[in-house]
Amino acid sequence: MAVDGNISHEQTEKSKIIRSHMDSLALCKTNLESAILTLAEPLLPQINLVSTVPGIKDFSAIAVIAEIGVDMEVFPTAKHLCSWAGLAPQCNESGGKKKSSRVSKAGAYIKPLLVQCANAVVKSSKHPEIRNRYLAIKKRRGHKKAIIAIARMLLTAIFHILKKKEPYNPELYHQSDVSPVDPVEQAVKLLERRGFVISQTTDIQ
Repeated sequence: MAVDGNISHEQTEKSKIIRSHMDSLALCKTNLESAILTLAEPLLPQINLVSTVPGIKDFSAIAVIAEIGVDMEVFPTAKHLCSWAGLAPQCNESGGKKKSSRVSKAGAYIKPLLVQCANAVVKSSKHPEIRNRYLAIKKRRGHKKAIIAIARMLLTAIFHILKKKEPYNPELYHQSDVSPVDPVEQAVKLLERRGFVISQTTDIQ
């Protein structure tokens, strides 16, 4: 009956109350966003820099800066920041046996935010350096660990962006967008980087 337009007086009153409540919530949201933008205005240059990171825009950038600040000198390295944010695997070994590599429970606010941003950016084909890295890790270790790795990648990028005061540069991650090399070739290159001289030999019959 309601679909056909036969709405009772009681239903009409209820609809008006619900609509008024929705409008009130929308107004509260607008006022809250306005207050946040006013507070964040002094940090606008840093917010604009962080907003260049894929998957992080506007209020996400403000939320990240609200958590970690803009002075990256308080963190010796990007790994320290990732550990503080709960995005670094724990080292849990006993008797030479590795028990767990789960991330810590730290970063109650920033970790879910970065995971949400990571989930959004891996679905886009606009940033192949991130998507290809996600797919490579997902193939080996599954979706959850791959997303944590991407969230860690985003936070690492933010660390260097704020420290160097430079926007996000996808070219720095071009190695994530290349096909995997042969394991033997990779091992040879690793030894050569460490100073070993590798020469080819023929098998003696």
